[in-house]
Amino acid sequence: MPLFASIFFGLVPALLFAWFLYWLDRYEKEPKLLLGGAFIWGMVIAAGGAFIINTLGGVGVYLFTESEATTDLITGSVIAPIVEESLKGLAVLIVFLFFRKEFDSVLDGMIYAGVTALGFAATENAFYIYDKGYLELGWEGFWVLVVVRVILVGWQHPFYTGLTGIGFAVARMNRNPLVKFVAPFLGLFAAMVAHSFHNTLAALSGGELGDLAFGIALDWTGWLAMLVFVIYMIRREGRLLPKHLNEEVSAGLLTAAQLQRAASPFGSLFAIFRGRPTARFFQVCGELAHKKEQFELHGEDGGNLAIIESLRAELTALSAQVRL
Repeated sequence: MPLFASIFFGLVPALLFAWFLYWLDRYEKEPKLLLGGAFIWGMVIAAGGAFIINTLGGVGVYLFTESEATTDLITGSVIAPIVEESLKGLAVLIVFLFFRKEFDSVLDGMIYAGVTALGFAATENAFYIYDKGYLELGWEGFWVLVVVRVILVGWQHPFYTGLTGIGFAVARMNRNPLVKFVAPFLGLFAAMVAHSFHNTLAALSGGELGDLAFGIALDWTGWLAMLVFVIYMIRREGRLLPKHLNEEVSAGLLTAAQLQRAASPFGSLFAIFRGRPTARFFQVCGELAHKKEQFELHGEDGGNLAIIESLRAELTALSAQVRL
């Protein structure tokens, strides 16, 4: 029973948080299958690989220093941030390289990175809740770890890896070869530094309540800043629709009222009451605007023109079915 409860509180909140990220992606939602693959990568490959490498690294440090305190500090502050952010970042790299057609904006990079990180957190939280919570302190320790891992620091991994996602997205959206090369490494480095800072602060606090409260306040400040940035990116994406789809309005492919509803950050909620064609209509509007933006930035990269024409044809068929 305690093991299954630990898995439940590790997995279910992570899935709910991942759904929230999916919901935040207002205009051009990413494929659920690809997001599911990113989540599983984080949960199995990144978490499993990190456990093995972190353990071996910790053993190596202990054999060299013969100090448990030093081993814990170096493992948490140096080894874990490098290993974990690299393994999570690999999922973003795979999407960046092999699914470029689905990687259209800064928000996309953050979504893929965040979902991968939540998969990682699902496994890590389940382990901590059971091993460090229940096995060491019984049910009291179990519930303490649930509160700490799920509520107090539940967004730490998406925050770190989101920085990696921003780095890859900047590379995707930029024409400068130097920026395209450097940006992913800077994003990954920023993720490692943020991760290391959190772990170091937690290790040096010594469990003192005031120090822990200060660390949590810093975490939440960073997460709220990231949320503000996400909201800014959502608003920026919303402006892409009138920028690029007024041409379709002039051509009679959709109406001005349809474009106005599609450009609203909550316009797609209207589709909940109107069925799948309306939902697909809003998705196609977002995809078409993003592809036209990609074409403006990069030209005929990965068949942008063919995708644009296909989306325009689908939009023509769907707009006739959507009544606002």
